Amino acid sequence: MSIETKHITKYYDRQKALDNVSFTVNTGEIIGLLGPNGAGKSTLMKIITGFISPSSGQVIINGIDTSRDPILIRKQIGYLPENNPLYNDMYIKEYLEYTGRIFKLGPKLKPRVEEMIHLTGLTPEKHKKIGALSKGYKQRVGLAQALIHDPAVLILDEPTSGLDPNQIIEIRNLISETGKEKTVILSTHIMQEVEAICDRIVIINKGEIVADDSTSKIQSNTDENLQTILVEFQGDIKPELLNQIDGVLKVIKVKDKSWLLQGSRLNDLRPVVFKFAVANKLIILSLQVQEKSLEQIFQELTKN
Repeated sequence: MSIETKHITKYYDRQKALDNVSFTVNTGEIIGLLGPNGAGKSTLMKIITGFISPSSGQVIINGIDTSRDPILIRKQIGYLPENNPLYNDMYIKEYLEYTGRIFKLGPKLKPRVEEMIHLTGLTPEKHKKIGALSKGYKQRVGLAQALIHDPAVLILDEPTSGLDPNQIIEIRNLISETGKEKTVILSTHIMQEVEAICDRIVIINKGEIVADDSTSKIQSNTDENLQTILVEFQGDIKPELLNQIDGVLKVIKVKDKSWLLQGSRLNDLRPVVFKFAVANKLIILSLQVQEKSLEQIFQELTKN
């Protein structure tokens, strides 16, 4: 099931929250939706789910305009909002059964509730009221309700918020496994999470898309004209000697015996550095191409 946003613009009074946002998500694809606070991520998710309407533009899910048949579309969407609203006086099983009845699961309800409790790791707490749960377990309940009706589309806004490292890995694995058969949009501020489970990244800043591509391509395209390699030698070496390497434009000492060498992307520096080492009887302990981290790229694309 595909999601297509076409020229989505949203105003709150005179403030423009989204500006002509267009992108497509295909079945089996997990998209990481990134952006600083106030960039418009949550607004976009609410529009896709039909929670609010855009000022202009269209959202098309599996070929259907969401504004024309919102009830049909909502049946096919699982949504975990950022604030994760829950009924604190309900027991976990009671709440999931209540949610399942909304989606008219019928005879599948009770086995599906048990399946979700097991799948999201709620078994140790399943007899408790939601209000007595930690934030991490409340997130699990929110994820369970988003999955209860086996939706074709999952919209997850900060799904691992409040989880400990072990729980984060468990939920990541769950999202990755679920995403093989569903269309998933995941909003998070955890860059490692994006790198671990997302097929593609869409970065929004001030209501506009500033990047839309795979993680590897976004990282490789940020310095289109420059290549940087990290090289560690066994012995000491003077920077003046490294500056003599053909194609090296800049030399930076990282730590003792380790150097960053920068040159044009048009010519791979690695074989040149190997030849330099052989000619000067130097031993290379390690050599690797350096790419900017996703955090660095995010900061560059979203800075004021």
